Amino acid sequence: MMLRRVLVASACLSLVAGCSLSGGSGSSASGGGDHVVTLVTHDSFVAKQETLDAFKTATGITVKPLASGDAGALTNKLVLTKSNPIGDIAFGVDSTFASRALAEGVFAEYKSPEADKGAQRYQVDGGTRLHAVDVGDVCLNVDVAGLAAKGVPEPKTYDDLVDPKYKDMLVVEDPATSSPGLAFLLGTIGKYGPTGWGEYWTKLKANGVKVVSGWEEAYNQDFSGSAGKGPRPVVVSYASSPSAEIGDDGVPRTKAVLDTCYRQVEYAGVLTGAKNAEDAKKVLDFLLSEQFQADVPEQMYVYPSREGVKLPEAWTKAAPLPASSQALPADQVSANREQWVQQWRALVVG
Repeated sequence: MMLRRVLVASACLSLVAGCSLSGGSGSSASGGGDHVVTLVTHDSFVAKQETLDAFKTATGITVKPLASGDAGALTNKLVLTKSNPIGDIAFGVDSTFASRALAEGVFAEYKSPEADKGAQRYQVDGGTRLHAVDVGDVCLNVDVAGLAAKGVPEPKTYDDLVDPKYKDMLVVEDPATSSPGLAFLLGTIGKYGPTGWGEYWTKLKANGVKVVSGWEEAYNQDFSGSAGKGPRPVVVSYASSPSAEIGDDGVPRTKAVLDTCYRQVEYAGVLTGAKNAEDAKKVLDFLLSEQFQADVPEQMYVYPSREGVKLPEAWTKAAPLPASSQALPADQVSANREQWVQQWRALVVG
């Protein structure tokens, strides 16, 4: 998944009104003529309560999030329930799963008037069904002091990680169970091509790469640059991660290796057959609005899709959006994802 936000994956959705409520949607709520829109999301969606309250005051619409797993699980659920949608709008289908959701007819036609403020840069399918809400780049992250203590330089490229001097220093996430793990795998496929990536992973395995199930374990338990102070100074994380690792001296303790970034985009769209489609369109406009987009970095640790949104000072210093990142075509990922993951497991896990 988009996903990024794994930096706040453990954040409670109780920050958002009604996050613990179960599925379903309705055209109105009790009292005051308020309208309720069910927003189906991945588990890492977080929004400021005051921002949602201001939207409700302006429109009379209550946004009711419904968490539905990571990006892959969310997409599967939307496909399986497309004939009887569990909500009105969905957020969190990312660029690795977008083509499947579109092919299955999950999303209805609607182009937001806010789409030309930046979201159009990442559009798929002509931008008439899915709108980019945020961008997250998955990259190698390094513990600067940890590497210095071991007497080795900071790696700059994928190739550096197969050098014996980095033996037993890298921890990655399983692409079968982790969105950043999948993004890193796709990045290596983009770098080395469909016939060369397997050899690269064979070398990584020989050089002691450790594989864990998800980002939380990799970053907070194995990575030496996090609060967990694990044993490994190189981890697969996000370009935004160093913004959370700034010391008392104002200097970031970690760095993202920008030549190893793979771009993920997270989308939102009105669901086909939504019971409250008209209000869902207003919620989609809201997700692309300057007000909501300004909250995206600090709430979900991703970059806003809207142009001109000011990033937090820590991001400007430690986590600027990479100038260029790899991104395989969505249809290529959709056609080959399962096969690639199976091949990866045979090579690396055995």
